[in-house]
Amino acid sequence: MSTVIANEPVLKSPQELFDFIEKLKEKRERKLQKPCVYVCVGTGCTASGSRKVYAKFVEVIKAKGLDIKIEKIDDDDEPVKKTGCCGLCSLGPLVKIMPSGITYSHVTVNDVEEIVERTLLKGEAIERLLLTDPITDKKVERLEDATFFKNQTFYIMEAVGTSECESIEDYMARGGYSSLAKVLSGMDRLEIINLIKASGLRGRGGGGFPTGLKWEAAYKSQGDIKYVVCNADEGDPGAFMNRTLLERDPHSVLEGMIIAAYAIGARKGYAYIRAEYPIAVEMFNKAIEDAKRYGLLGKSILGTDFSFDLYVKEGAGAFVCGEETALLASIEGKRGVPRPRPPFPAQSGLWGKPTLINNVESYANVPKIIRDGVENYRKRGVENSPGTKMFSVTGPLKLTGIIEIQFGTTIRYILENICGGTSNGRKIKAIQIGGPSGACLPEELFDLPLDYDSLKSVGAMVGSGGIVAITDDRCMVEVARFFLDFTKRESCGKCVPCREGTMQAYNILEKFTQGKATYEDLENLEYLSEIIKTASLCGLGKTAPNPIISTLKYFRPEYIEHIEGKCPSGMCTAFKKYVIIPEKCKSCSLCARSCPNGAISGERGKPYVIDQEKCIKCGLCVTKCKFGAIELVG
Repeated sequence: MSTVIANEPVLKSPQELFDFIEKLKEKRERKLQKPCVYVCVGTGCTASGSRKVYAKFVEVIKAKGLDIKIEKIDDDDEPVKKTGCCGLCSLGPLVKIMPSGITYSHVTVNDVEEIVERTLLKGEAIERLLLTDPITDKKVERLEDATFFKNQTFYIMEAVGTSECESIEDYMARGGYSSLAKVLSGMDRLEIINLIKASGLRGRGGGGFPTGLKWEAAYKSQGDIKYVVCNADEGDPGAFMNRTLLERDPHSVLEGMIIAAYAIGARKGYAYIRAEYPIAVEMFNKAIEDAKRYGLLGKSILGTDFSFDLYVKEGAGAFVCGEETALLASIEGKRGVPRPRPPFPAQSGLWGKPTLINNVESYANVPKIIRDGVENYRKRGVENSPGTKMFSVTGPLKLTGIIEIQFGTTIRYILENICGGTSNGRKIKAIQIGGPSGACLPEELFDLPLDYDSLKSVGAMVGSGGIVAITDDRCMVEVARFFLDFTKRESCGKCVPCREGTMQAYNILEKFTQGKATYEDLENLEYLSEIIKTASLCGLGKTAPNPIISTLKYFRPEYIEHIEGKCPSGMCTAFKKYVIIPEKCKSCSLCARSCPNGAISGERGKPYVIDQEKCIKCGLCVTKCKFGAIELVG
């Protein structure tokens, strides 16, 4: 648990906060030079048993309480810390030992005793538990030396492996809340807004709208009551940037929200977090309580006349609630469906009041901008997309997880220099970027700088920040069908183009994957996609056909081949054909007896045959045949 100091006086002025932060900075530097264990307790590592590992470390270290090194740790510090996700969930549970920085992967409770004895007390590295760098194929002792981490640009995800996710003091010791102190020391509200505008910060949750313009609109809107809302309804399958940030550094988001509230004149706010993220909800609620304890939330913050209260609203998991007007309706207790705009939420949002709504990562950028200044902030990224961006990278790659890169980094760099290329040796022929309603881009565009405008120029978008690597054995028509199946099911049903259009487009795609499509279907699919894109009510509907439009643009020959009776990747079941090779068949009848549809027949002494009309292409016969007599063709 975080070590909130007992009887700590509430900070009563910005200067008191500044002074307190300086003390904590010195303390943290000393702490990192002493023996300490950091155990990742993010969702990924927790699922792999990291909390049991954490408990075991506490138990073992307490049992060895006579050890001098452990006893030297500050009285108010525990020798075992909970740290947030470092992005490499596939290797969890991850454990980092300080001060050496030695990091272990796939740690189990059975390893704890040995780690304490050999690494914590003697400084020895245990080779079998070290990370293996998939690019160099060598063992590395420290996270920072692994290619996956070395080639990233950590900014929002600072202090990887040593940030204490449950400790407000640790956040302060890293400079946290100094931006709030600076703001409340006398910065004018318009000065703050102009700073955010000058930084070029663009919304990290979707289309990249300039954040400063949103703030300015909310500030200028008339009204005694205004709200600040954080959109943490991360519904994209395989994307968990927001969850990671809330679990590893909730105070960075909280500080950004408090500053935003001060800038636009709001006194109340909501963080809308998916109920499927219980650890993130727990972390953020704890962050709110700790901030209140120090006088950073509530009435008369830091002794000023600024008051702000914040509440967590747990979402029920509807994808459409990621759309901001649907999200606001959900907070109001209504069904989460979008509404036409204008008016925009900055003019008329929650209960008809001016409301500023930003994404988790957008808020986390705000304290950095104020702390580091616009010039330093803009050193990362490119002119029209300054700063960094977190991405969730999945697919058949050697390393997958959450990464942070500066805008302008190429897709190829991410795939090869951070994720280490494919795990199965196959060539990557495409990526799908921006979540389920994102576009599919071919290998020829992998050297494109990754930023809002470059992606838009090729029909793609940064979107939520999901990247899926697709190898050359995957069918792009099936990929489009897969993603449309998700958006079809998640359509709220309010507008006809999205509700009916996605259903009809899905039916046409199924005809392609079932070998029944015609050239007329191809024309209808293109026409229908444009209708959905143009006429849908909200951004989710307008972007739903992106996987179709992009695959038609970059992988059109695959659609043509399906019409002509072939799936070039061999992935679509309808084009597959199981045949029995007569020379190899021993007429043992095992395949016939295992076939669930009675599609195989024959008689003793003669090769068996498969009735293609009855065959459901389950492949069970292949697994049963002991002589390799059944092959898949087509």
